[in-house]
Amino acid sequence: MKASPTLTDNMQAVLVDLIELHLQGKQAHWNVVGKNFRDLHLQLDEIIDDARLFADEMAERMRALHAVPDGRSVAVAEGTKIDPFPAGLVSTKDTVGLVVRMLNASVKTMRDVHDQIDEEDPTTADLLHGFIAKLEQYAWMVDAENMEPTAEVVTPAGTDHATV
Repeated sequence: MKASPTLTDNMQAVLVDLIELHLQGKQAHWNVVGKNFRDLHLQLDEIIDDARLFADEMAERMRALHAVPDGRSVAVAEGTKIDPFPAGLVSTKDTVGLVVRMLNASVKTMRDVHDQIDEEDPTTADLLHGFIAKLEQYAWMVDAENMEPTAEVVTPAGTDHATV
C-alpha cells in the first residue's frame, strides 16, 4: 500500500507533535523546580521515552507506506500544534499545567486526523489508539499533582492518622 497525500499529511501532523512533545518534555524535565520535583522529574522521563518511541513508530509506519517523514527542526517548529514551553526554571505546579496541555494538544491532533487515517489505513489508526490511550493516561496522572481532594476523611476520636 502507498499512502495518499492526505494520509501522509495526517501522519506527519502526528509525527511533529510527538517529536515536539519529546523535546519540550526534556525542556520541562531539565528545568522543573519545587515541591514534588523528583516525582515529576521521573514521570517526565516516562512521557519523554514514550513520545520518542511513538514518534519512531509513526515515522517507520510512514516509511512502510512509502511516505517520507520529516523530523527536521524546521518541519517540527512549523507543523506542531503544541504551544512553546517557557525558558528558565518553571515551578512544578506550572510544569504540571504545561505538560497536561502538551499531552492534550498531541492527543487532539491524533483525534482530529483519526477518522481520515482510519478510512485509508486502519492499521495506522490502530497505532493512534495506543498512543492516545497512553498519552491520556499520562495527562490524568500528571494533572493529579495539582488536583484538590474531594473526600472528607474523618478520623475517629483518639485515633492517630498513622494508625488508621
